[in-house]
Amino acid sequence: MGARPYWYFVKYEPDAEKALQKLRQREFLAGRYNPVLPSLEFPIGPGSPAPGAGHASIEEAVEAAGEEGTGSILDLVHVGESGEFLIARLLSEDDLEAAFETTRPTRAMVERLDIFDELDRGTGVCVTVYKDGKPDEYLFAGYSVD
Repeated sequence: MGARPYWYFVKYEPDAEKALQKLRQREFLAGRYNPVLPSLEFPIGPGSPAPGAGHASIEEAVEAAGEEGTGSILDLVHVGESGEFLIARLLSEDDLEAAFETTRPTRAMVERLDIFDELDRGTGVCVTVYKDGKPDEYLFAGYSVD
């Protein structure tokens, strides 16, 4: 399949880990992951295919995908501060300043930046996106495992 980027914008809530787990559950239930949909088109939107979960759990889906991974947010299991395998690294203020020249990037800023240049296979990031100076969304972005 070849390694490919994936990304999602979700509404902000104070707990990034909770936001990630809700997103993972949503995408699992929609069936937007390999092997149910081997080739996803991003960004995901209202018209995106949603054939439904093809497995009993996220863990079963990940196991069925094997070494290729799911090519989706299901491959990122937690939010953390390191860029470890299968972790969505929450960008620090220093990271944000270096990437966006601000600690409060807007969606337009985030969309212009090719964040995937900084990612290795099987890794991801979590960026808090601001609107009118307040947290509004998260960007969860990753690079597929295969």
